[in-house]
Amino acid sequence: MAQAKESMIPFITAKEIDELVHGLAKKIEKDYVGQEVVVICPLKGSCLFVADLVRKLHLPVVIDFVHLTSPKGESVRILKDISVDIANKHIIIAEEIVDAGRTLSFLRSRLLAAGPKSLKIVALLDKPARRELPIKPDYIGRTIDDRFVVGYGMDSEELGRNYKDIYNYAN
Repeated sequence: MAQAKESMIPFITAKEIDELVHGLAKKIEKDYVGQEVVVICPLKGSCLFVADLVRKLHLPVVIDFVHLTSPKGESVRILKDISVDIANKHIIIAEEIVDAGRTLSFLRSRLLAAGPKSLKIVALLDKPARRELPIKPDYIGRTIDDRFVVGYGMDSEELGRNYKDIYNYAN
């Protein structure tokens, strides 16, 4: 399925992505004025989004990483767990895209069990048409229809994560 971006259709430009991230950061700042937040970055796809988001946040920020896998038909497994104590802290899970929601739902439940003060989800893109579980981000950059997107952390067979724009495949 991996293709070169030259054979794909531009969907969201780097400038539009920057504007979406800026808007999300402003909403988060408004909700957490003067408070520290712990931003959890699910690897690998969210790393570019998290890097851009935290640079735009004018709040005390702690960043941690988690790596989960959920092969089709199998249960979610933790490959790398968070390393900070999140008890009584404000947690924000930052996802580049919310699709089926299986992995995100698992992560949300897992983090809630650690007793945070609050837990919210920020997503650059939300694709509710593919949702398998009833989970909805608290902050959404853009809701998209059911299309496969590549770039800005999102991949096709591990390729394309480094594209500064987001592309989709022609039908």
